[in-house]
Amino acid sequence: MKIATWNINGIKARIEVLLQWLRESQPDIVCLQEIKSVDENFPRLEIEALGYHVETHGQKGFNGVALLSKRSPEDVVRGLPGDDDDVQSRFIEGVFSTEKGILRICSLYLPNGNPVDTEKYPYKLGWMERLHSLAQTRLKLEEPLILAGDYNVIPQPHDCFDPEVWKNDALFLPQTRDAYQRLLNLGFTDALRTSSDAAPLYTFWDYQAGAWQKNNGIRIDHLLLSAEAANKLVSASVEKYVRGWEKPSDHVPAVIELNM
Repeated sequence: MKIATWNINGIKARIEVLLQWLRESQPDIVCLQEIKSVDENFPRLEIEALGYHVETHGQKGFNGVALLSKRSPEDVVRGLPGDDDDVQSRFIEGVFSTEKGILRICSLYLPNGNPVDTEKYPYKLGWMERLHSLAQTRLKLEEPLILAGDYNVIPQPHDCFDPEVWKNDALFLPQTRDAYQRLLNLGFTDALRTSSDAAPLYTFWDYQAGAWQKNNGIRIDHLLLSAEAANKLVSASVEKYVRGWEKPSDHVPAVIELNM
């Protein structure tokens, strides 16, 4: 089973890129982030025509997450628990039945947190704490679990082209990296890093300053696997070539294959 996460950076602007990639890559389940669309305006018909079921948790103009899957989920949860006042659409969870049992997948779009001297950074850290609490709860189910998405976290210095550039950024501050490590310490496996220690191994290149051409990237899109999912991991990779297409997202798909 092939599972991908991809910050699409606007589904309407990127629909043709998405459709081309779905045809070529043939993922079984896709976690999308930053769809920037309300649910009723999501271009589901074009995606469904390729054989995918669509579940969305959208928001007008920004944020928004989705699950595309070749089989329908048994259950869907929209919104990260823990704060009833949080109206930002950043989390969707699906439970899927496979030939080898249940698979639980969360598509998440963690807050950026910049500028750090505003309310945006405490919101980021609070969101990460809520994700930590949800993860603790889900792990008790002892089933294959994947937390996939744009984490807006650069875990280690070798996950960016120049740590000095990022040292004061919300994506790389010690508090951010510590919160990510606390999540890993629950027993999750960072799938991409398990498969490769290579540097560079990036999933995002800014549109500015020739970042793509210079390979000035960062790794902020992650697939975290519970022990039950990690035991089924066959491979993990980054489909970097998509960044070179016409009108690309600034992120690329990160992909794993599971024996499910």
